[in-house]
Amino acid sequence: MLIGVGNSLTLIGCVGLIAALTRVIPAESFAIGISSGVRVIGSVAIAGCLLSAFGYGAVEYFEQQDSGRR
Repeated sequence: MLIGVGNSLTLIGCVGLIAALTRVIPAESFAIGISSGVRVIGSVAIAGCLLSAFGYGAVEYFEQQDSGRR
């Protein structure tokens, strides 16, 4: 589940960054407080990468634990 959510957020964040940089969508509409809109959109992509990394790491860890029991 973490892998799917992470990959989805990464894709959404990357598409959002490309759209904001090509001025398809206004990045200022995503600004929160003193953070610029591009930073907020980039944070979505980074959060997705981290979730994917945790998911893939957990899968690898449990596969190693499974193979150690046999």
